[in-house]
Amino acid sequence: MAKVKIFTDGAARGNPDGPGGYGVVMQFVDSKGELHEKEYSAGYKKTTNNRMELMAAIVGLEALNRPCEVELYSDSQYLVNAFNQHWIDSWIKKGWKRGQNEDVKNVDLWKRLLAAKKQHRVTFCWVKGHAGHPENERCDVLATTAADHHAVLDDVVGE
Repeated sequence: MAKVKIFTDGAARGNPDGPGGYGVVMQFVDSKGELHEKEYSAGYKKTTNNRMELMAAIVGLEALNRPCEVELYSDSQYLVNAFNQHWIDSWIKKGWKRGQNEDVKNVDLWKRLLAAKKQHRVTFCWVKGHAGHPENERCDVLATTAADHHAVLDDVVGE
């Protein structure tokens, strides 16, 4: 099973109707043993920072074209704890009211993330805080450039 590291971040930039975005960088080794990186980032409107984090994770997992062993890095404790502490089932069962009138709905995103996660073996890794951790710095760079830079993420593990 191919191994992939996914670094994600999302940023609402303090204004749900203003510029913001999410970013994904994937790191993987091809069949020849060479290290590759692929990047995707996109501006996103009408949502919150937590939904940006979900979108980044979804986009990363959906880009994988075959089952992989994935380490998904996020500085969102919200995202990581949802899986590591099993919050997600109760949120979906409750219908999770927050954001119900927005274009991007929490429950829809969680269901989409669960569907994307099913075919992979995923470990969610919380990169705590903004204290100069290399993984966290990488996640932050993605989010701050996401509103302006739109790189295309091809199928990642296909070589």
